[in-house]
Amino acid sequence: MKIDRLRAFMTRDGGRPRVLVAIDTDEGVTGWGECYNHGPDRALLPILDYLADFIAGHDPRRIEYLIQLLVQQARFPPGALGLAAISAIDHCLWDISAKALNVPVYMLLGGHARDRIRVYSGVYTAPDVPAAAETMAMLNEDWGFNAFKLSPYRIDIHANRWGEVVRTSAEYFRTLRETTDPTFDIAFDAHAKIFEPRLASQLGNALAPYDPLFFEEPIRPENFERWGELHRSLNCTLATGESLYSRFEFLRLLQVDGCDIIQPDICVVGGLLEMRKIAAIAEAHYVTVAPHNPMGPLATAVNLHFCAAQPNFKILEYRLPNADVLPAGRAGMVGEAVGDAHYVTDPYLPREGHLELRADRAGWGVEIDEAHLATDRYVHWERRVPRRPDGSIAFA
Repeated sequence: MKIDRLRAFMTRDGGRPRVLVAIDTDEGVTGWGECYNHGPDRALLPILDYLADFIAGHDPRRIEYLIQLLVQQARFPPGALGLAAISAIDHCLWDISAKALNVPVYMLLGGHARDRIRVYSGVYTAPDVPAAAETMAMLNEDWGFNAFKLSPYRIDIHANRWGEVVRTSAEYFRTLRETTDPTFDIAFDAHAKIFEPRLASQLGNALAPYDPLFFEEPIRPENFERWGELHRSLNCTLATGESLYSRFEFLRLLQVDGCDIIQPDICVVGGLLEMRKIAAIAEAHYVTVAPHNPMGPLATAVNLHFCAAQPNFKILEYRLPNADVLPAGRAGMVGEAVGDAHYVTDPYLPREGHLELRADRAGWGVEIDEAHLATDRYVHWERRVPRRPDGSIAFA
């Protein structure tokens, strides 16, 4: 079997762009993958076209060899765009390899270590408690979700005294705990907006009495030693990793005991192959893995196979793929928790708060609608970058 060609598609998921990749072989087997949309998203297409020349004519089942070829052909380690492109190529290679054997991808990873994958839903950003509680109850009733994630901030963190930011956040979490089902797990994502680790510690410890599932990424990712200091100062579970790229960066984080849970993104780090290596290092440090997964239903399918086979997996971030999967009248209640990604015709949907494996389907276990992808559906998206009262740029 030989790689014949690579095709890249610019599509969208609601208001956000998506880049999907197909690799075709001379035996008629096609594999699919998804890039992360760091931006600039259209820059991924020429990168993918460039990388396609390196792998053309090779056996797609030589995944380790081909990924090493793509990584090493660059003089310097690939960054955000390069690794997003390589991630999607990696996904395609795994999909092809499994389809060639007519097995699910997880069977190539040692088989499934679990029968189903627990997921959590984002309830963004931090709606008033009655609205948040109603949304969580609805997601529980309709899909069985019993784990959720919100942002802790109730007021502008730059325009208010930090102590008031902490007080209002803790009061919000306390009220949410008193209002919702006590069996629910609730995580809080601080979105790397806090520059001073001591302030992050104050916020995390104010939330700690109310038992967060985890306190996610409160500070910037660059200084690993400060993550170790922050972790030791907290009385709650600390999670991070969506902004890190390789096993070498995760190793440094783990060497300083920088967190309890890592959150690598399978569309960011270079794909499933690198994700497995990162998770193995975490397992040796007694750290669990909760993959970052804000993307579309194809990325969810890729993550499902990783999670199925990974022994130290904890929980997977999940977005419902399309509003049309919701019961009548529900779409407006969940906002960003629902996507608009019709390029996957049969997405994985939760049942009792879990995704079920599809043992009878080869590859990722989903079908791609190529007719939908035939139209360029690019949409421009910009991260909302906050400004401080003095006019300076704050962390997004």
